[in-house]
Amino acid sequence: MPSDSMDDIELKKIDLQIPTVRSMSRDDSSVSEERVEVAKGSILVAVQGDRTKPAILTYHDLGLNYISSFQAFFNYIDMRALLDNFCVYHVNAPGQEEGAAPLPDDYEYPTMDELAEQLMFVLSHFGLHHVIGLGVGAGGNILARFALANPEKVEALCLINVVSTQAGWIEWGYQKMNARYLRSKGMTQGVLDYLMWHHFGRGTEERNHDLVQVYRNYFERQVNPSNLALFIDAYVRRTDLKLVRELEPNRRKDSATLQMPVMNITGSLSPHVDDTVTLNGRLDPTNSSWMKISDCGMVLEEQPGKVAEAFRLFLQGQGYGKSCSPVSTPMQGASSARTMS
Repeated sequence: MPSDSMDDIELKKIDLQIPTVRSMSRDDSSVSEERVEVAKGSILVAVQGDRTKPAILTYHDLGLNYISSFQAFFNYIDMRALLDNFCVYHVNAPGQEEGAAPLPDDYEYPTMDELAEQLMFVLSHFGLHHVIGLGVGAGGNILARFALANPEKVEALCLINVVSTQAGWIEWGYQKMNARYLRSKGMTQGVLDYLMWHHFGRGTEERNHDLVQVYRNYFERQVNPSNLALFIDAYVRRTDLKLVRELEPNRRKDSATLQMPVMNITGSLSPHVDDTVTLNGRLDPTNSSWMKISDCGMVLEEQPGKVAEAFRLFLQGQGYGKSCSPVSTPMQGASSARTMS
């Protein structure tokens, strides 16, 4: 082809395509919501997928609900393929769902252990014999408590940025102050900054500015402050999970740790990296793995492709190979390691 073959090409028109705005409201008609009666009132559970398929149970973190925590992740192209073979049950903590009314003044918010016990009502309501757990932050802590108390009900756990210890003095002080401001003044700048740090870690303004702005607006406008204060109080009063790794191979089945396979994920910029390392050291090294994903703090939002790939491989390892169709892109930039004694 002659070197001057491009000389006659003329640019005549440019069409601008505006990307779809990231939505924090329910926009998936395939999701149905149901109220489940529990020991203290009722909770909202959203169901996504064919209920005859194996169950995945999700639980969100502080300041979020199933929409703001999981909707974008499960709408990601690689996860949509997975939904053809699983049914997802999204659990919302009391009063944290979208458009939630303020909880009554005399409402006694459940403790973390009681929130875990509520999951038995969810399983009973939907007739589930066992589930695969996917939890983030406070939600992951709740799922871990449920798995410890009911190991026969949980096939596997994927925990993201989960803390297994009780709150330290610094966290206790910050969270108590946040809860007080939320009750008296609503979503103040201090509380907003803390929530952004809790989810995104350090350097939030230097990366993914649009995503950060979406979550700032969400926390400011769509979170019920008094209800969030109650959830924060419950989380800051959490007890230690008391996980103990058994070093002797022949005694591991009787050890006080999670008996099911566990995938323990964190982001390299998350403030909870050290907490996940502590959790990793308390798990059985024969059935757990720890993964740190680079360049992110809020891994489901910032690196959904890498988490989707890891989750798919994790499910394949639990015998769901035929149910997990290949994803479109390989996982890059993630470092994973089996837990080490």
